[in-house]
Amino acid sequence: MSKTIELQIEKSRGLVEGLRKHLRQGVGGGVTDEEIVKMEEALSELESANEECDRLRAELSPKVKHMNEVLNTVKTAYAEKKKTLKGYYPQEQWAEYGVPDKR
Repeated sequence: MSKTIELQIEKSRGLVEGLRKHLRQGVGGGVTDEEIVKMEEALSELESANEECDRLRAELSPKVKHMNEVLNTVKTAYAEKKKTLKGYYPQEQWAEYGVPDKR
């Protein structure tokens, strides 16, 4: 859970509890029970959405790590092959092999 969302959930829970407590005592402070229920529903929805995002992050993280490893392998192979081509062929032929570099 991100710190920002965690903090907002915690603050919102505290506010809802305080509002409920005072509403039961007859001092609602201009807030209706319906408004508190809507806020609780939104808070519940935020918690669910956040849990889903955390689950997706956990699922995505190893896949991103794997992709970065494969990317590094491809970049290394590209650099090695490009260096080999540049050593064997004159600059005029590099473009034929997909190497647009100039010395």
